[in-house]
Amino acid sequence: MFIFSLVVIEEALYLQRKQSCNDYKVERSKQMKAYDILLAHQVKPSLQRIAIMEYMMEHRTHPSAEEVYADLSESMPTLSKTTVYNTLRLFAENGAVLMLTIDDKNVNFDADTSQHAHFLCKKCGKIYDFHSQVGLRKLKDLRAEGHDVEEVHAYYKGICKNCLNKDID
Repeated sequence: MFIFSLVVIEEALYLQRKQSCNDYKVERSKQMKAYDILLAHQVKPSLQRIAIMEYMMEHRTHPSAEEVYADLSESMPTLSKTTVYNTLRLFAENGAVLMLTIDDKNVNFDADTSQHAHFLCKKCGKIYDFHSQVGLRKLKDLRAEGHDVEEVHAYYKGICKNCLNKDID
């Protein structure tokens, strides 16, 4: 019985170490992906920049700089609000993230840099990605006329389906 217990304990410890190693590999893989994205956008990687890019990749909620700072500051006590603001602005200037200025009061950021629009719920404030081909047709027309389009911003505002459903209940 004693030998069986030791075998079970050793196996449990082995599985725990293996899981820990797998967790490390996943975490390292995320860091490398963030690192590679920064390099691809000519942003010099630092620990704080990598952490902020990882956050943006994991949190597809269109966070503000304040949200990023609030979520990262506990695990990175040396991180300042100014660093987060400046880093996100640098990312946006280099095309690593999109800077969203849907309303006058807030600036949000999006790690999805593909061509898409955004929908802002005026009730709950949540921002949704909105994929549409309408803007792409107009963009092709502008290019056909010889224009060089560098940025496209399409914002829709209204009440999201979740808020509408809450009002019905």
